[in-house]
Amino acid sequence: MTAASPWWTPHVHADRRPLLLARNRIAAGVRARFSAEDFVEVDPAALQVSPGNEAHLHAFATEAIGPDAIRRPLFLHTSPEFACKKLLAAGEPRLFAFGHVFRNRERGALHHPEFTMLEWYRAGAPWTAVMQDCADLLALACETTGVRRVAFRGAEADPFAPPERLTVAEAFACYAGIDLLATVASGYTGADTDRDALVAAATAAGIRTAEDDTWSDVFSRVLVERVEPNLGIGRPTLLTAYPAAEAALARRAGHDPRVSERFELYVCRVELANGFGELTDAAEQRRRFAAEMTEKARVYGETYPVDEDFLAALTIMPEASGCALGFDRLVMLATGAPSVETVIWTPVAP
Repeated sequence: MTAASPWWTPHVHADRRPLLLARNRIAAGVRARFSAEDFVEVDPAALQVSPGNEAHLHAFATEAIGPDAIRRPLFLHTSPEFACKKLLAAGEPRLFAFGHVFRNRERGALHHPEFTMLEWYRAGAPWTAVMQDCADLLALACETTGVRRVAFRGAEADPFAPPERLTVAEAFACYAGIDLLATVASGYTGADTDRDALVAAATAAGIRTAEDDTWSDVFSRVLVERVEPNLGIGRPTLLTAYPAAEAALARRAGHDPRVSERFELYVCRVELANGFGELTDAAEQRRRFAAEMTEKARVYGETYPVDEDFLAALTIMPEASGCALGFDRLVMLATGAPSVETVIWTPVAP
């Protein structure tokens, strides 16, 4: 089999160039849209003392050597979230960032080790406001490229249609026949979920489980196997109200402490964005980070440090809502490209 030519080969670049120029036009449209609403564009540093504290995200590690020759560990961030929230605490009421972010162990049609995340925050706004932002940005991208319907791997959707809104509990009931909230108590940690009850429900639904599965493992398997294949078909889907145990950085929903103000936007089965009503309780956030790192140590045998500055900033951060959108995925869908790598100007060497 002949090896594929590198991206910098002139004929390969000529094929990709229209998609890359479309990427630039979409980025310009996003900037204009946020500027019209008095957002400030910020440029968070990629090197951080903590890459994030989610159990299943994997960072690139490095170190800084100071003038004193002391070596200090640093990481390339997996999201600009911590830095952006510090800027909210500093007094910026509306901000957005096109951040290059880095995630190890990830590569495929929808994943790249270095990619661009569009992240934005609205101080004093409900999480429904950033849901609307997501719908608007999807429509903007497709209007920019002239695409009336988006398609990916056999699925199609109208990017201009009002998104379907579906809670996670509704989705589990509809697509797997599982009463998810019957397995969730009001707390955050694994002790507040009923692992055995979810295993029994999943098994009854014909979903495989293993003896060492946690509640979260089973939740993820049901989501991937039964729920996600049905999302964003015909029109976008906003999957809302994630269980609190699956939303480490989101505040609890006022109407039901078992769930959180977390949503994800799906288009053609592709997860495009992840948004929150932001948690601002520093003590609760510390407990959640500890639970995430306990799980990371159990599964992967490693942990990441906590950014103490971030927890300190939470104590003065205003109520806010925010969202992280995979910009490369947005461009991919709006241009009909087959993968995110196709719309990245200089892909990382395989």
